[in-house]
Amino acid sequence: MSATQYDHRNPRIVIIGAGMAGILTAIKLREAGYTNYAIYEKTDRVGGTWRENTYPGIACDVPSHLYTYSFEPNPDWTQTFATGPEICAYFQRVADKYGVTAQVHFNETIPYCEFKDGRWQIRTSTGREDVADVVIAATGVLHHPNVADIPGLESFQGVSFHSARWDHSVPLADKRVGVIGTGSTAIQITTAIADKVKRFDLYQRTAQWVMPIENKIFTEEERAAFRDDPVALAQFKAEALDYFKHFSNAVIDADSQEMAELEAACLANLEDHVKDPVLREKLRPNYRAGCKRLIFSPNFYQALQSPNAHVITDEIAAVEPTGTRLKTGELRELDVLVVATGFRADSFIRPTTVLGRGGVNLDDVWSESPTAYLSISIPEFPNFFMLNGPNGPVGNFSLISIAESQVSYILTLLEEIRGGRCREISANAEVSASFEVERVAAAKKSIWSTGCKSWYLDKNGVPASWPWSRDKFFEVMADPKLEAFDRV
Repeated sequence: MSATQYDHRNPRIVIIGAGMAGILTAIKLREAGYTNYAIYEKTDRVGGTWRENTYPGIACDVPSHLYTYSFEPNPDWTQTFATGPEICAYFQRVADKYGVTAQVHFNETIPYCEFKDGRWQIRTSTGREDVADVVIAATGVLHHPNVADIPGLESFQGVSFHSARWDHSVPLADKRVGVIGTGSTAIQITTAIADKVKRFDLYQRTAQWVMPIENKIFTEEERAAFRDDPVALAQFKAEALDYFKHFSNAVIDADSQEMAELEAACLANLEDHVKDPVLREKLRPNYRAGCKRLIFSPNFYQALQSPNAHVITDEIAAVEPTGTRLKTGELRELDVLVVATGFRADSFIRPTTVLGRGGVNLDDVWSESPTAYLSISIPEFPNFFMLNGPNGPVGNFSLISIAESQVSYILTLLEEIRGGRCREISANAEVSASFEVERVAAAKKSIWSTGCKSWYLDKNGVPASWPWSRDKFFEVMADPKLEAFDRV
């Protein structure tokens, strides 16, 4: 039987993306006995976000030991918050160990897939045509760069690039460097290079709340102890998880005691570590802590107080050949300009054209805002599932544990197909609509709705996220309700 013939006992599955979630999906499918699958990856390596982003200072803002597959613990993380290269190496190592790398079709995107005659008809960028019974989109969130619309950016005669396309061939030591943005990426770049360049300008539109952290470096003796004693490693992870559960409870209720404690810690960090009153006021946010993605950093404020560092709060009128022209009229001459303005987090699988039952276009379904039942399934898109899709948990949580729970849920749905009880399965439209009403109502009570601009908000100003606790998410994922799905 060919790979494209229908066999409900071993359905053909296409996985889009070989980042964290794609690697996980392939491993768990094989573990569950599914062998007829293909993985398509747009670049030449696995790694996803951690392959795409290589800027100085890149690190995870979730403790390393939590940002790890449950079935593949890593006692050898070198510090509490692992660097990007170390994380990317971990995913490559796991993909190699479990035989995933050898199964990936690299440098091959999927620009088009259509549900037709009961199966997904897929066309790839190389001209390949594939047919799948199931499509699992593991395309991630932070990989479509959002380049700010700044007049004159193309006229800059120095070196300019988006932070996700860092040009490592450019030496920085004797350069005047400007960074536009104050999200997690810009903060990490600041801490890495502010005191190492000739002049450093951070262009700030919105001040950030910064939570102080200790980025402990693990000694060889400590790593050896984790290797030799899995119980000690598990206990260490549990302690880290307790803190993030506290954070989870804070952000879903703007009036909670946990939120008040979090805000107090951020405020104390600002007051205690920024001595210059003018700079301190520049860095003081005018919105609630946690409304935007909270910044975790051990030394951001210290880096900004380097003699050669400047926080520019005046708006950029335009970029000129030699630098930035502020609306005050001042010209800030630069050699390197970094655009650290984030990603188009609402793209998900797009720009792929996805046509569901009857030719319904996903772009039309998502014209107002991307939605999906439990962030996994969309009505009228049978056997099409997403990992870390719309309205899933965001914030400072481990997306690995979230993806693991979603894969487990999807495997339960796939059992309906493998068991011959249906050939097509997708979220029921009424159930999905009801879920979305409840989600929006709850989201409006969260800290994300207290008045700030952030990538958490959709174009209608509603937080596009899971608005309940982290624990509730895992409870829901552990108990799939098949009655919420249409089965044909």
